[in-house]
Amino acid sequence: MRSYGGAVILMRQAVSKAEQAVLERLSYLAGTPETVAGMDALPARTPFDGAVLAFLETVSQILRSGGRAYPDVMTFAFWIRRASLQSLRNRFFREDGDLRLGRGTAFHIAPSNVAANFAYSLAAGLLTGNANVVRLPTERFPQAELICRAVHTALEDHPGLRPYIALVRYERSRESNDLLSRLADTRLVWGGDRTIAELRKSPLAPRAGEITFADRCSLAVIDSGWYLEKGERRKLALDFYNDTFLTDQNACTSPRLVVWLGERREEAKAVFWEALHELVKARYAFQPVQGIDKLTQSCLLAAERGDVRVQPRRDNLIYRVQVSSLAGGLLDQTGNSGYFLEYDCDDILELRELCNDPRCQTVAYIGEKKMFMPLLNTGIKGIDRVVPVGKTMDFDLIWDGYNLYERLTRIISLK
Repeated sequence: MRSYGGAVILMRQAVSKAEQAVLERLSYLAGTPETVAGMDALPARTPFDGAVLAFLETVSQILRSGGRAYPDVMTFAFWIRRASLQSLRNRFFREDGDLRLGRGTAFHIAPSNVAANFAYSLAAGLLTGNANVVRLPTERFPQAELICRAVHTALEDHPGLRPYIALVRYERSRESNDLLSRLADTRLVWGGDRTIAELRKSPLAPRAGEITFADRCSLAVIDSGWYLEKGERRKLALDFYNDTFLTDQNACTSPRLVVWLGERREEAKAVFWEALHELVKARYAFQPVQGIDKLTQSCLLAAERGDVRVQPRRDNLIYRVQVSSLAGGLLDQTGNSGYFLEYDCDDILELRELCNDPRCQTVAYIGEKKMFMPLLNTGIKGIDRVVPVGKTMDFDLIWDGYNLYERLTRIISLK
């Protein structure tokens, strides 16, 4: 039993002594075992609550002043600034006579290979009115540490949100997964297919929901004529670099296949890859093992398919492999760290088989987005996002085909 604002609220899901011991074995970057144990007693908030917006603005200010060394941190900081969140509120919040509240407690499992992902998931949970337990990657990314410190500092100025945030780390543990899943009203699993399978061994409450972000793969489509005639070549090189090299292509949104359209493909390729190479050479921290991995990947691809050709290169920073068809499970044969498959396309409908795979997530483009309509109108099962090159990492409450605003809230119908 706890008191909030003078109201006495009964806890529905009491934590046993054994479960309290499980909570105490977790490593906390924000919150405490008592924070997690007490979340069930918290009142759900309305979406885009003023206190949440103020808290996230404070986090944004801290990161913008101290996170300039990390582009992904700065991108997150700008996404949670007040003007950006007000724009989100205008898109999603509706005065329709009904009351919308957070679902309760959200348990987030962040991926192990994208440093700032956990922060977006936390922000989405807060914006939709939920208390949040976020499991961070066990790897100590400096970006994650920086964001956690900013959250910790911001909570000093916004103590009312302390009960709603717990940032934890723990090694793979079935008992921890079981407990945190039992306490959750919504579980968000970002870690890919294996993580989803592991977490689904831990049951949820009957009315709890689950949002899973499975292994996905993305591509870029470049209209060669548009690029040569209208493209800002230096800007587009930087945009593509940000989409790919900042995460070593480990993000599901990072293009791994580049599809070329139009009659000026060879000319456009020469210009595009040269501009990108100069940028990569100046900015990217290349490791020799990455060159070995790229060579190995191309050899395995050639042995399996036989229709590939490694493009000439001056070094191992960018490794391009031309394929003559998109068939044969191409999404399973991609690489990272500057490893790109290329395909020359005469008709956008050639992409139908590839993009009918539900694992196909984001299409980044250079050209006009209307060129995709014939493909999208065929009713494909893949592609959840079509965005300009440079925007693949831009987070939104509509993600992977899910409307997170809808999935993380409930509606009290008032007639």
